[in-house]
Formats: sequence, C-alpha cells, structure tokens
Amino acid sequence: MQIKVAIVDDDEGIRTSLAALIRRAPNFRLTGDYPDAETALKEIPAKIPDVVLMDINLPGMNGVECVRQLKAALPSVHVLMLTVYEDSDSLFNSLKAGASGYLLKRTASARLLEAIQDVSDGGSPMTPQLARRVVQFFSRPGGEDSALAKLTPGEKEFLDLLAKGYAYKEIADRMTISIDTVRSYVRTVYEKLHVHSRTEAVVKYLRGSERST
Repeated sequence: MQIKVAIVDDDEGIRTSLAALIRRAPNFRLTGDYPDAETALKEIPAKIPDVVLMDINLPGMNGVECVRQLKAALPSVHVLMLTVYEDSDSLFNSLKAGASGYLLKRTASARLLEAIQDVSDGGSPMTPQLARRVVQFFSRPGGEDSALAKLTPGEKEFLDLLAKGYAYKEIADRMTISIDTVRSYVRTVYEKLHVHSRTEAVVKYLRGSERST
C-alpha cells in the first residue's frame, strides 16, 4: 500500500524538489503540495494524506500553528517537520503541537524517504542530537508518577514497547491485539499522561519508570 504524502513549504524550489522525490518513489503517492498553512488547512482534509512534510517558517500562519490545527482536525495524520532550524524552541514547540518527527532540510533524500516510512509506521524520526535535546527538555521534575499510576497494565505494556522503538503494527503483533486496540491505547495514554506526541509519552514514561526503580 502506498503512503500518501502532502508537502507544505513556501519555497517553490524546495517544494518542487520534494514533490519530484515523492513522485519517483514507488511506495509513495503525492496528494498535494501547498505554499502556505492557510491553503494546506483548507485543502488537505479533501484528500487526507498519511504523512505531511511541514516547513516551520511559513508566511502568515507558521508551521507549528498549522500542525496544531491540522492535528485537531485530522488526528490520524502524521506530521514530519522539515526545517533549516536546529534551535530547541522550534523543535519542542513542533513536538508539543503534535508533530511526530523533526528533520533538517539538508537530510539526504534516501534518509527522508525512510523517515516518512518510519512516521507512517508510528515512529518518531529525528537526528540523535535533536533526540538528546528532547530528553534533556523533558527530564525535569513533574507529575509523571501520579500520571503513570493511572495507566492499566495493558497501557504500560504498550508504552514499554513504544519506548523500545516498535511500530504500531509490531506492538499489535507482540501484544496479540488488533491495530485498532493499539490506536485506542494511543488515545488513552496521551490523555492520561497529558501529552500530544509519541516522543513526549515515551520520555514521560521512561522518566517515571527510572524513579520507581
């Protein structure tokens, strides 16, 4: 099954290059490319993609706010941020808005296609340097213990597998449950832990687990 991809980037050259890359890849299908957030929010719901490649520095509404509104309207859509920025604020704000991954625009084409596949399978691709910043950012005192106490054994097992890097389909196989049940775990775990992304959920879980051992 082809992965449907949409692109949101105001740089026409980059947008054209990304569109050509997606069109050439046999396992991907381009559903649309958009120069700004407003157009994307209006047109993406008409042909829902699996993954959206999102620039941060858009004219008018920025990419982070676009992610927030897009995820509110289409929770099942995965967003992969593609940006020239490596600053922590852009990274954290994107993840808190609901982005699933964060890569720099200079990422090699082959790696980008792998990242799109990874996001579609439930992963959270980002460079090791950015991943360390996420851990450092979320590794601070909080209410993880009380939040984790609300989780059921099944939800904790799901989070443990999530933290080990398994994709949703692999988690379903290992727990011998349906993919719909996995998605149900995603919703309830996010709600109980007060998080909006896989990365936040995993870091909060790992931090709480470390303190309980």
